[in-house]
Amino acid sequence: MTSSDPLTLADLPTWSTVVSGILLGVGVVCSAWVTLDVVRHPPRMRVMAVVWPVTMLFGGLLWLWFYLRWGRATRRGETPMRVSVATGASHCGAGCALGDMVGETLLVLVPALATAVGLGTLYSDDLYARWIVDFVAAYLFGIAFQYAALAPMRGGPRRAVLWQAVKADTWSITSWQVGMYGVMGLAQLLVLPTLLGGRVAVSTPQFWAVMQVAMLAGFATAYPVNWWLIRRGVKEAM
Repeated sequence: MTSSDPLTLADLPTWSTVVSGILLGVGVVCSAWVTLDVVRHPPRMRVMAVVWPVTMLFGGLLWLWFYLRWGRATRRGETPMRVSVATGASHCGAGCALGDMVGETLLVLVPALATAVGLGTLYSDDLYARWIVDFVAAYLFGIAFQYAALAPMRGGPRRAVLWQAVKADTWSITSWQVGMYGVMGLAQLLVLPTLLGGRVAVSTPQFWAVMQVAMLAGFATAYPVNWWLIRRGVKEAM
């Protein structure tokens, strides 16, 4: 099985489809519930009305607990540093998650995009093309989310706020994607070929279930970076 011929749903065992479907279903249900909840309880920072539902797609029940305990607009009291860091990392992760979903979808709809970023000339494995497109999309979404968070707090010229958003989230986004790519690469190059007989296609629930796990790895690698950025005053505590 080559990288150009990934396993489709018909090639994959039923048990893996069922498990993947459950994991994805939990994420979708949590996201839908939080979407309704942020309408009833609008967050103080408006961009979080988008961030929280997106994080549920990969965080599921764990992120739902975190939202109810620390993120809901009805919560009162001082926010511990560990919670501010986790919220900031989740804010970054929402941009990365949207970027990865958009990037993967674009490559399915516009395969020539892979060639445009070097497939066939700089490298022969389309996995690297996906990583490039995903990173660019994740970076743009992440900076947009950070700008939306900073603009109401900072005020001032838009260019200055945008530059602050770039400084605040560049390392955060990069560290998240490093963890996410590490798990996705390990899964697609080693674990899935051993377990299922090959890589899995983007159109399968298995791919997106693995992406959920990879996103949690991204959170783990972004957390210490966000702690450092907040401590240094580069990034606002959330």
